[in-house]
Amino acid sequence: MFTMSKKECFSDARKDITMKRIRVSRPVGRPRFICALSFCALIAAVGVNTGIAGDEGPKVTVVFDHVLPNVPGKSMKGILVEYGPGVKSSAHTHPKSAFIYATVLEGAIRTSVNDGPAVIYRAGQNFPEMPGDRHSLDENASTTEPAKLLAVFVVDTNEKELLTPYKK
Repeated sequence: MFTMSKKECFSDARKDITMKRIRVSRPVGRPRFICALSFCALIAAVGVNTGIAGDEGPKVTVVFDHVLPNVPGKSMKGILVEYGPGVKSSAHTHPKSAFIYATVLEGAIRTSVNDGPAVIYRAGQNFPEMPGDRHSLDENASTTEPAKLLAVFVVDTNEKELLTPYKK
């Protein structure tokens, strides 16, 4: 009778078994990975710049909207207006119920109200706008630096459209 120890039995069996590697995906390698990563970064940068450049006007954000408890039917709304370099808004009016007090927070804004002369307001300066005023010019005064403006509206509470474009 021929007998084999457990150790001998398994050591012989292992010599004959070869496992073929199964590739789940093709290895990319460092140079290809870096190239792909660079390409993605380029697409992201171009996409962001194109999105900003493609905007017709400034970015507008409502930063607060509060009903005035002691003035029935009126609300106070804070609107942050961010202008990219050289960005302008179209000629527009605000609601006839709106009194606006605007403060330039950063950069400089060039504006003309009711066909008056163009005026440049710089960071820290502010100006009022009366109900029904028309803006024929409203733009960032710089083509290289951004500008920000905080416009505080006292307006009818039910007023939803704070800006209406018009043709000059």
